[in-house]
Amino acid sequence: MAYEMGQTKSLLIILIMSFFLNTEVVVAEPKHGIAMYGEPALPHDFVSLPYANPNAPTGGSIISAEGGTFTSLNPHVRKGNVPWQLRFLAYESLMGRSYDEPFSLYGLLAESIETDETRNWVEFTLNPKSKFSDGTPVTVEDIIWSYETLGTIGHPRYHGLWKKIETIKKTAANKVKFTFNSNDRELVLLVGLRPILKKAQWDGKDFVDSGLNEIPISTAPYVITDFDPGNFVKLTRNPSYWGAQIPFRRGTNNFDEIRLDFYADGSVQFEAFKAGESSSFRELNAERWENSYDFKSVKDGSVVKSIIPHQRPSGITGFVMNTRLPKFADWRVREALITAFNFEFINQSNTGGRQNRIQSYFSNSVLSKKTGPAEGMVRDFLQPHAASLLPGTMDGYTLPVSDGTVRNRKNIKIADDLLNKAGWTVIDGLRKNQAGKPFQIVTLIKQGDTESQSMMAVYQQALERLGIKLTTEILDSAQYKERTQIYDFDMAYYRRGLSLSPGNEQMLYWGSEGINKPGTRNWMGMNSPAAEDMIARLVSSKSHNQFLAAAQALDRILTAGRYVIPIHTNTVSRLAHVKEIKFSDRLPMYGDWIGFLPDVWWHEPD
Repeated sequence: MAYEMGQTKSLLIILIMSFFLNTEVVVAEPKHGIAMYGEPALPHDFVSLPYANPNAPTGGSIISAEGGTFTSLNPHVRKGNVPWQLRFLAYESLMGRSYDEPFSLYGLLAESIETDETRNWVEFTLNPKSKFSDGTPVTVEDIIWSYETLGTIGHPRYHGLWKKIETIKKTAANKVKFTFNSNDRELVLLVGLRPILKKAQWDGKDFVDSGLNEIPISTAPYVITDFDPGNFVKLTRNPSYWGAQIPFRRGTNNFDEIRLDFYADGSVQFEAFKAGESSSFRELNAERWENSYDFKSVKDGSVVKSIIPHQRPSGITGFVMNTRLPKFADWRVREALITAFNFEFINQSNTGGRQNRIQSYFSNSVLSKKTGPAEGMVRDFLQPHAASLLPGTMDGYTLPVSDGTVRNRKNIKIADDLLNKAGWTVIDGLRKNQAGKPFQIVTLIKQGDTESQSMMAVYQQALERLGIKLTTEILDSAQYKERTQIYDFDMAYYRRGLSLSPGNEQMLYWGSEGINKPGTRNWMGMNSPAAEDMIARLVSSKSHNQFLAAAQALDRILTAGRYVIPIHTNTVSRLAHVKEIKFSDRLPMYGDWIGFLPDVWWHEPD
């Protein structure tokens, strides 16, 4: 009997061990891709990204006219002004993103990814073919060095992730494992997206101060082959690029040469395109799209006008108020300034009324706040913070609407009442606080941004009627970046693109660390524990419904915060381009976004 009981107990232990072992095998199976929720859309044997043409011809060149200038070629440090495209054209990561899904990654430098059900760790297996442009293989040591360097002395955008990594270990000659110290399901995906650099290149060199003196060696399809400081950068497709035939890369990076030409005055970009000096132009104004494209190359068909729809959020575009300054600290002041901004009149003048106003940070998407009072899970998430939330967060906030006339009398009266209640009264024709200090605003605008200048001219007249003096300060791109990086402004033109998969980057945008830390995207200086709670919920959500509720709640907090005077948005992109460059009829969910032009275009002469 004892023998039988012992035998039964042993059998039970074996069955239990077998169950857990089998469960582990199922959960931690190496895969070709990963999604934030569920499984990635593409199977393990996919041929190419759905919006890429795997049969696209290679060759030709594309020239892009860019506004501003540059002082560095290293996008991984804070120092200098870098062409933003270099982060995406000249570097690769362990995984690559499909812009036809909200947040799915597929193998790039890594041929597979493995994680557990709780996503407390992730392990990558390197593709044995992966190489740097100098022909040397990518090693686990390169990966570990890249993460540690970027996370400690690299650009601030990399620091947040590094703080959440408990360990990085080499688990085999071609395997690297990350373990996390936070309950954050997004981390498994984020670690797959950091740029990988060559460790040996930086031995004995100053990574932080590198600018034009050192071109980082990477694994990407393109290498920088020529540049003239501030004028142009030329990238050439590497004929020995290691990953040309992996599924993620088929039908992409088809141009032999990509050239970025820089113009100090942004208004000259369009003229350069009209003169045939660049290959494409992205038009942001619907009125100009209708009425300013009657030049010869459009009429004879040499230039094609393409409209690219998308399903991504509007993001926020407008004029941000710096709440670090006492005059913008009161929400009633910010509401007054938004109310006085005669959007309906300005929009009719600038775009012919063809473009709608941005209503919230995630408008035009499923992540957008619903109208009216918060309900269900959104309300549940906000309720613990109810005492600190600004009016409109719980009950619903809508932007003020003017009557469209130049005088905007009703809204000016509302703005006047709000300012009076906030302690800013008119004395001898000037709006002053209790200390007698007049209300003055200086708005920073980039050189060549004539549209913002015309908006400020109208706004200036409205604020004069309220006793507020508004002036504009026009800066070149380098000056503008430096001033905004250290938050040295009253108001500034502000644009933040947002994705369908908001996560840890939101803390860089809206987190309280940015109040004093230079280089974040929290230009408004917002300090909202409620917003940070919603961001934490975003990254720890275990279901899509929880994720949606957290995003919609965050949208309410941001919009009711009244930090930005929003202007018009586009639900489509308007691209004018020479007829020789083409793209697939199958468009990605994100439309004209990162990973589209020039990544999946090609050159095909008639």
